[in-house]
Amino acid sequence: MATIAGVKPSVLRFWETEFRWLRPDKSPTNQRVYTRKQVERVLEVKSLLYERGFTIAGARKQLTVEKNLEEPDKVQVLTRIREGLRDILTLLERKT
Repeated sequence: MATIAGVKPSVLRFWETEFRWLRPDKSPTNQRVYTRKQVERVLEVKSLLYERGFTIAGARKQLTVEKNLEEPDKVQVLTRIREGLRDILTLLERKT
């Protein structure tokens, strides 16, 4: 992973302590096994820190903001589901 990210293994281990989502599983031979999502996020961290000049705290905050933008608002999703269920109920009541 350090080779893929282009950072020293010690840097990667430090990032593991700073970013909760970066906790790789271990293989039976005790090697770290990263998911594709973790690899992508590590590359994002590297870009934020090395190219865009963010601090660790700033990178953590930026990734949280980006994640929140990717995930739809749960209240809005539940509201849409509730409205859809009401529409279905209305249709069913008309048929009876």
